Amino acid sequence: MFTRIMSMVMAAIVMVTIGISGMSYFTLRNQRISARLDALMQEAREISYLAAQNSASSAGILFGQNDSTIRYIRWKADQVFQDYGAYILVVDRRGRVMDNMRTAYAEDPDFVASLDGQELNLALTMVLTGQEVALRLRIGGDPAFMVGVPFVQDDAVLGAVLIQTNAQIIEGNLMSMLPQTLLVAATALSIAAALVFFYVRSVMRPLNDVTRAARTMAEGNFNVRVSTETGSPEITELATAFNSMAGKLSQVESSRREFVANVSHELRSPITSISGFVEGMEDGTIPQEEHPRYLALVGDETRRLSKLIGDLLALSRLERDDAAIDASDFDINEMLRRAIIRRVNDLESKQMEVECEFHQEPCMVRADSDRIEQVVVNLLDNAIKFTPQGGRITLTTRAEGEKCTVTVADNGVGIAPEDREKVFDRFFTADRAHTAGKGTGLGLSICQRIMEMHGQTLKLLETQEGTAFAFTLEMVKDA
Repeated sequence: MFTRIMSMVMAAIVMVTIGISGMSYFTLRNQRISARLDALMQEAREISYLAAQNSASSAGILFGQNDSTIRYIRWKADQVFQDYGAYILVVDRRGRVMDNMRTAYAEDPDFVASLDGQELNLALTMVLTGQEVALRLRIGGDPAFMVGVPFVQDDAVLGAVLIQTNAQIIEGNLMSMLPQTLLVAATALSIAAALVFFYVRSVMRPLNDVTRAARTMAEGNFNVRVSTETGSPEITELATAFNSMAGKLSQVESSRREFVANVSHELRSPITSISGFVEGMEDGTIPQEEHPRYLALVGDETRRLSKLIGDLLALSRLERDDAAIDASDFDINEMLRRAIIRRVNDLESKQMEVECEFHQEPCMVRADSDRIEQVVVNLLDNAIKFTPQGGRITLTTRAEGEKCTVTVADNGVGIAPEDREKVFDRFFTADRAHTAGKGTGLGLSICQRIMEMHGQTLKLLETQEGTAFAFTLEMVKDA
């Protein structure tokens, strides 16, 4: 992964460097050409100035034989020729001409032969109108540069100075810039590559740690963690999220193992009892006259086993992703009354008192009535189960805004403070030694899941005595 990213980054850097280097080279090249043309134009201006001065001192005669200005013009033309290898033409309106044709031909006859009279005449015509020109020409297939400057006296154009040179003189030595440009580009590329290499490696190191940790987690080890001290906010956030995920997966795995262990234990207990009683009756260890009593115990354990399996299946169905509720409108007070009627025998056998405090009649709610009835029955059964003889159970409904709060309270033994946070855990039963055979420890977990599916809550309330559970339901609007 590191190699692939480095290859992609380096390819991008190379392309950007080549592009910038090319642009820089051509920009610098054009600047250098413009600078040399400006210098050539300045030489033409100086010659035109001298020509204008000579015309003034010679009463309009351009070329006097002994005039010092003419000698200086010729010297200046020789200097320009040495610097640029240029053909220099100085001409006035009378058609009198001074040039360096002989010198230029001696040095470069091919260049002189390539001079185009038509191009010279065109440029001369433009200059004699009073404008300066700077042209790039193609003469005989070869590029050339021409500059032209008029010389003026008393606002009158007296003549023109034309300088034409081979383009190679202006552009040729610019090729020497290419190796330097390439060297600078290579140096910049090397520095950029080194910086990117170390930066990407520093970024990839924690990513590689996350990758290795993920592979370790895939092998079943959820205790692995990665360092969050990376210096990069994004990588730090990723590492933190990964550690959070690992922690949650570890909790899930721990819960899964605990769940499997609890299921195994809860299933083993009744199965062991049933198996032991049946074997005792089969091999005669249990006398014939005791068989009815032990058969009754086998029946109790079978029903306990059946209830456990039923609760497990119910919890499994509730936790499926496609589990849904079938909501309808019903009177929660009427449901509580029916639940009491169904448990009237148990209540009378323990001589228990039931109080109903319904603050609104009827109290219409919207929920899945079958599942809510399962919650009510479970809470009522727990209250009956863990409340001593002659105890009291109180059922309350209270409408508060858009919600109805249902409370099932008793004055029984209550729940120890250290067990309050565990009452909704699967298979948890407070004081197992005294409640063996009384439940599977899944009832409250099922109730809590049902309320979560409704988007409501089920809570264990703080009480002075006994136990109280409260859950909320959505009220029917305009009920």
